[in-house]
Amino acid sequence: MKKRAFLRRILTACALLAVSTSTFAEKLNIGITLQPYYSYVKAVVGDKAEIIPLVDAGFNPHNYLPQPNDLKRLNQMDVIVVNGIGHDDFALKVIQAAQRDDLVVIEANKEVPLLPAMGQSVGKGAVNPHTFVGLSTTIQKVYTIASELSKLDPENAAFYRKNARKYAKAFRLLKRDAMLSLGQLDTAGMKVATTHNAYGYILQEFGVDVAAVIEPAHGVEPSASQLQETIEKIRQSGIDVLFYELNMPNRFVDTIEEATGVQLYRFSHMTHGEYETNKVEVEMRENVATLIEAMKFVASKHAQEKA
Repeated sequence: MKKRAFLRRILTACALLAVSTSTFAEKLNIGITLQPYYSYVKAVVGDKAEIIPLVDAGFNPHNYLPQPNDLKRLNQMDVIVVNGIGHDDFALKVIQAAQRDDLVVIEANKEVPLLPAMGQSVGKGAVNPHTFVGLSTTIQKVYTIASELSKLDPENAAFYRKNARKYAKAFRLLKRDAMLSLGQLDTAGMKVATTHNAYGYILQEFGVDVAAVIEPAHGVEPSASQLQETIEKIRQSGIDVLFYELNMPNRFVDTIEEATGVQLYRFSHMTHGEYETNKVEVEMRENVATLIEAMKFVASKHAQEKA
């Protein structure tokens, strides 16, 4: 009798272990290419899936070249979420090299209205790939990710969609609060320049147009003649502020500031540093706070000029 009870306990333990192992094995292995997508996917899947960055943290997406370890990581993935419109071109090369027909590729931007790229050397038809810097674009991408993952993992579909709505709500509230803080502020004449047009998506949500882009193409420093041309444009156009990228060297920014006296503000690109769950939400809040500060500065400046 005791022996049968002991055997039952052993069999029960084995069954539980088997279920646990099976559940873990059935978790999706989801690859991501850039830091914002780690935040997006983590917000959607929680602990229902494993997230595998294609590249170790600390890389520069502007000039990264694929490494052998990237292919090894890719081979562990069931699905990979890509920006797909630029900024993670290195990942598309690795995917192509892997020749895996079974790998599902989720193009997060497929439902996002894209802005044209800006710069003196930008090719015709090029689009602005920095959708992760915008609020509405972030929301749309998270919904797309949740929808596509739900097709692959229908058992957790309701969980994914619920999490996507919760994440989207945080960004909607962030934008609402920002708009309320601006009140009746008159920024109709606000003119801005950017080092490159990474910030077009967040600026358009607050009615701010980009009058000049410094870099001739994304990640390419302007030549001496191009820089001088930009300085003249800033002077003649009455540009109020210049937004440039946090965590990236911009040697020409100081030159522009000295030559024009334009006010400088820094935005996070969100594609540097560690892969963190709250990275996008934290850095988006900082970017919005910076934008509000810049808009209030311009409104005050214009009011003083009219006085």
